[in-house]
Amino acid sequence: MNDNEQWRDKLTPEEYHICRDKGTEPPFSGVYCDNKRDGNYHCKCCGEVLFNSDSKYDSHSGWPSFDRPVSEDTIRYEEDGSLGTARTEVMCDKCGCHLGHRFDDGPRETTGKRYCINSASLDFKQD
Repeated sequence: MNDNEQWRDKLTPEEYHICRDKGTEPPFSGVYCDNKRDGNYHCKCCGEVLFNSDSKYDSHSGWPSFDRPVSEDTIRYEEDGSLGTARTEVMCDKCGCHLGHRFDDGPRETTGKRYCINSASLDFKQD
């Protein structure tokens, strides 16, 4: 069985499209967009802890937004020009799962970064 078959067996079709094909869920549709519980957000594919509720904020963008990952070691970045504009793609460093994109319009009082992440790329575990 190849990697694609393994991911297709583990993920729903929507999760596969977002996590492996670098898709995006519609704004305001993700289960974690309005989540305000304390806990950690894990990679949907491999379970790596990526974000903590302490860094989550309401960006009014329609996707869960964070101002920082739990560690820079858990995230991989790549330049993405797929929509005709320069963006920074955010992926799980452990398994390559597409998470979303990072922008420089986050809260100035913290990092100034906005990690705009698909709910379908995450699993939440409450404290």
